[in-house]
Amino acid sequence: MQTFLKDENELEDVIEFVKSLLKEESKIILLKGDLASGKTTFVQKFVKSLGVSDDVTSPTFSIMQNYGEDIFHYDIYNKGVGEFLALGLGENLDTKGYHLIEWADDALERMLREFMFEFVILEIEEIDEIRQYQVKSSSDS
Repeated sequence: MQTFLKDENELEDVIEFVKSLLKEESKIILLKGDLASGKTTFVQKFVKSLGVSDDVTSPTFSIMQNYGEDIFHYDIYNKGVGEFLALGLGENLDTKGYHLIEWADDALERMLREFMFEFVILEIEEIDEIRQYQVKSSSDS
């Protein structure tokens, strides 16, 4: 596990570290953190780092947004893992590209492990107006 303390506007090294852990064609990033912790902000900066200029917004009600050709952004806050799977979005995770999932939980982690997916977990916590980013690979645990 790697921990970074950063202002949410200075995420380049966090993003590069996350990218370095993604080895599969289907690159899955689970984003965890409280409301307003910076999950969508991280996705915005991550998408920009890939050279995509699309407007990135939280897909809270649509559950999934697509940016560029191969960036998929999910928000399962209102739906949970069951609805995510019922809508067939779990099958999307086999698609080549980046899959950033906000509000990931232990149930989603277990499902991904069961189906032998590799993924990165990014936990974000605000501490005294600075954010702590804890990054670990699914192979670390």
